[in-house]
Amino acid sequence: MKRGYTGSPSNSGGPPKSRLKHSAEGDADYSEDVVQKVANHYSARTNQSLAERESSPIIHLKKLNNWIKSVLIQLYTRRGDAVLDLACGKGGDLIKWDKAKVGYYVGVDIAEGSIEDCRTRYNGDANHHQNRKKFSFPARLICGDCYEIRLDKVLADDAPFDVCSCQFALHYSWSTEKRARRALANVSALLRPGGTFIGTMPDANVIIRKLRASDGLSFGNSVYWIRFDEEYTEKSFSSSSPFGIKYQFHLEDAVDCPEWIVPVDVFKALADEYDLELVFAKNAHDFVHEYLKKPEYVDLMRRLGALGDDRDKSTLSPDEWEVAYLYLAFALRKRGQPERGQVNGRRDKAKMHISKDDIMTI
Repeated sequence: MKRGYTGSPSNSGGPPKSRLKHSAEGDADYSEDVVQKVANHYSARTNQSLAERESSPIIHLKKLNNWIKSVLIQLYTRRGDAVLDLACGKGGDLIKWDKAKVGYYVGVDIAEGSIEDCRTRYNGDANHHQNRKKFSFPARLICGDCYEIRLDKVLADDAPFDVCSCQFALHYSWSTEKRARRALANVSALLRPGGTFIGTMPDANVIIRKLRASDGLSFGNSVYWIRFDEEYTEKSFSSSSPFGIKYQFHLEDAVDCPEWIVPVDVFKALADEYDLELVFAKNAHDFVHEYLKKPEYVDLMRRLGALGDDRDKSTLSPDEWEVAYLYLAFALRKRGQPERGQVNGRRDKAKMHISKDDIMTI
C-alpha cells in the first residue's frame, strides 16, 4: 500500500453499465461466515468515552459524517414521523432523530452487542449519556439480519413508516443479489407511499477510479486502506455480475472488515423495481459543498466542530477529507401518494424504557 496516496482520476467513471439479470440464485460466493464476521466486528466495538472519542485520529471525519447524516434527517423528516433505522448500530443517530422530533422509532441491527449498546443509550444508561434527558419518542429494537429476514411480517403492526434510514451499511447487503433485493424489498414494503429512504454508502465510482489509478490492488493513506483480492488483477468488472464485488476496508478507529461495491446505476435500477425512485445520489464532497451554502447547515457544521470551532482550531485533515470522498449520500422516494385517512399500526410494542426482554431477536 502506498502511504499518502491522493490518486488521480482514471479515464473510467467506474464499473461498466449494468445489464441486470434477475437470477434467483447467484449466491455462490455468499458466505454466512463473512456476514457474521462483519456483525462480530461491529458488535465488539465498545462505546467510547468523550475523551477517547476526541482523541480519535479521525475525529473530524466522524463529525463530518454526523453532519451529513444530520442534514439528511433535517431535509426529509417531519415532526411526528415514524422512523425505521436499518443497521442502526449502537444508536448513534438517536439524538438526531430526537432533535427532529420524530414520533416513533424502530431500530434493527444484526449485531447483538450493538443492539444492547443502542438499548442502554436509548435508556440513558450509557456512561457518556447519564446526564441526558429522556428521549421524546417511544422505540422498539430488533436484533436480526435486515438483509435476510422479511421485515414486513415482523413489523406488520408498526407500518407504515414515513422515513427509512440506512447509514454507512447498505453496501453490506450487496454480497449477493438475493440480499440486495431483500434489503430494498423490506424498505419498499414498510415505507408509506411518498415516504423517503435516506442513507450513505461507499461511492463505487470513486473506489474503482482509485483502484485503477493505483500500482497494485491496494490504495490508501495514513488513516485508511482498501485492498482487492487477486481475482481483480485486471481491474475490470463484468456488467453481468454487479453483486459480490468484495474488498477489504480498514479505517483507523472505525472499520476493519470486508465490504462490497454498489454500482450506482445498478442501485438505481434495482430500487426502481421496488417502486423506489432515486431523488439524488451525491458524492460526499459535492454534498458538503452544496449544503454549506445554506446558513442553517453552516451553523450546524460549526456546532458539530467538523471543521473546527471557536475552542478547537484543528480541522479535517487532508487524509480524512480523502476518506470522505469515498462515500456518497442518497435519497429515494416511494412511489405513490399517501392514502387519505391512512392509520398507522398499533405500535403497542414500543417502549419509553427498553429492557433486555423487550428486544426481539430473529
